[in-house]
Formats: sequence, C-alpha cells, structure tokens
Amino acid sequence: MKTIEVTLNEKRNVRLTAFIQDVGKEYRNITKRPGVLVIPGGGYMFCSDREAEPVALAYLNAGYDAFILRYTINEVGSWPDPLQDYEDAMEYIINHADEWNLMADKIAVAGFSAGGHLAGAAATIAKHKPAAAILGYAVLNEQVDEIATNAPRIVEEVNYDTCPCFLFAARTDNVVPIHNSIQMMDALDKAGVTFESHIYAYGPHGFSTGDESIQTRESAFCPRIPNWVKDSIGFLKDVMGDFYVGTAEDKVLTKPNCKAHITDDGAAWLSLDCTIGRIFGNPAAKEALADTIKVMKEKITPFRPDMTFEDMMTTLSKMKLLDLLQERSIDVDEEKLNEVLGKIPNI
Repeated sequence: MKTIEVTLNEKRNVRLTAFIQDVGKEYRNITKRPGVLVIPGGGYMFCSDREAEPVALAYLNAGYDAFILRYTINEVGSWPDPLQDYEDAMEYIINHADEWNLMADKIAVAGFSAGGHLAGAAATIAKHKPAAAILGYAVLNEQVDEIATNAPRIVEEVNYDTCPCFLFAARTDNVVPIHNSIQMMDALDKAGVTFESHIYAYGPHGFSTGDESIQTRESAFCPRIPNWVKDSIGFLKDVMGDFYVGTAEDKVLTKPNCKAHITDDGAAWLSLDCTIGRIFGNPAAKEALADTIKVMKEKITPFRPDMTFEDMMTTLSKMKLLDLLQERSIDVDEEKLNEVLGKIPNI
C-alpha cells in the first residue's frame, strides 16, 4: 500500500490523503478497487483526527482504497468553500483512477457531524456525486445555520438523484439532535431513494468507529455502536457490488443486490421495477405486456370474490410489477420484458 499526501488548496490548507492498496499478484483476481472518501467532523472549526485515519483504516481492511479530506474550516473560509474542496478532491481522485487501479464510479463518501453535512451535500447537490453516502450523526437540517453561514439544509435538497444513504446516530446525542437523521430518512423515503439506518438507543456524539481506543466510556455507551462499521460495509456491497469470486478477467465487482431507488418510477424508461400503478397507467405498456397480463389474470386470485382483476391491480398499485410476478410464481423472461418496457417512455 502507498500513502499519498496532496495539497488541494495551499491558502486554505485543504489536504487530501490517499491510501492506495495493491492489486493483482497476491491479491489474485482484484484488478481494481472501489473507494471511500472520509470527511471528518469538527463543526467546520477543525477536522477531527479520530474521525479520519481510524475510519479510513476500517474501510481499507474491507478492501476499499481510502481517502481523507481535510477541508476548509471557518477560520480561513466559509460555505461553499468546503463543497468546492470536496469537488476538487473527487476530481483529483477520478483523474488518478487509472493510475491507482481505482473504480471511478464506485467511490462512496463517509462523513461525520459537520463532515456529515458536507457528505450530505455531496450526495444531493454536488457535481461529482458519490456512489453512496455514509452519514454519521450528521448535521442535516437543524444546527446548519450555527456551523456554516449560507450552507444548505440537506433534507431540503434530497431528490430522486440523491445517492443511496446509510445513516447512523445515537438516540441520546445531545450535540446533533436525532431529528436530523429522522428528517433525512423521511426525505429519502419520499424521494424513493434507497437508505439504511441504525439509531442506537443511547450513546454520545462523535463516537467515530466506537472502538475503546478512540472513544472513552465516561458516558453511557451502547455496546452495539461499533456494529455500524460492518453494517455500512455491507450496505456498500449491496448498492455498489461485492468483490467478485471467480476467474472472469472482466469482472471486479458483482452486480449490486440493491438498486439506488426502491422503484424505477422516476427513471426515463419503464422497467419491471416500476410500480404496477405506473405500468398499468401507461396504455403502451399494457399493450406491450398483453400476454403477461393474460397469464396474471389466470394466476392471481383477487382478495375478495367481488373484486375484479383491475380492482386488484389498483389495490397493489404501489407494488413493483417484478415483485408481484415473483410472489405469485409467474415465470417470465425478465430480460426480454425489460427490453420491451425499456423502449417505452416513463410518463
């Protein structure tokens, strides 16, 4: 592994630390790696060391290349300087992706507290959006005005283009209230964005990875807090793919188990991952799926004798068509149907 230190902005003392792991040789079939950009907290007054290297090491251990961004703090600059620091860091990383054997489209961010605010901005309004965002006890709505003038309230910026998010925090956090995470979850849910959340029953603010070598136990500390590290890695594998086991030279990561959105209703074209309401509300789609719908009428029994098939579809309108087909064991050629639906505009 090699460590690279880069000064992105000398005047504002913006620095990027890159930890680049080897590929090939003893790592056999690993020819490229995904990455995680770590953004420490510190109230935009400093960059916390305990939310920097200790976090980066956790992701390095899981096989990711890791990066630490020490961004502009309020002593030398204000918003949107930190967001520009993020953009500069991502651009630098992407420009060196081939040299570092890094997958430029598989870079996540992990931010904490105020760094979580910056990671949230990356997930919602940045030019270089990450593949996923890990938001630890993050400032996402309340307290934004207190830590950075003119900074966005992240929950108000969430839309369909927001990347998948993993949130974690402690219920008793008395620095960044839990409402930040709850409101962010609500916004993600309304936008149809994939997310996972772990709100631990009790614990302090700023617990980093939760290791005893980092966080003392002077206050009540939920023993499950350290689990967020393993769970976040599992989440990244779900939404970005896991390391491929096999000998195919063209495969580095497996296909993600989980899409970025819970349905494809916001996509430009239809698919089996659109809801029944969206597909059955499109005349062209119903015509294209005529044979499949005929089979559905034969195999799907309405909930009540007085219900028609159309009534049943209305009741299940928020369910993905693919989920219904699988639930009722209706055998279809998914690839062929997606190809057909993929030619129909999602209107």
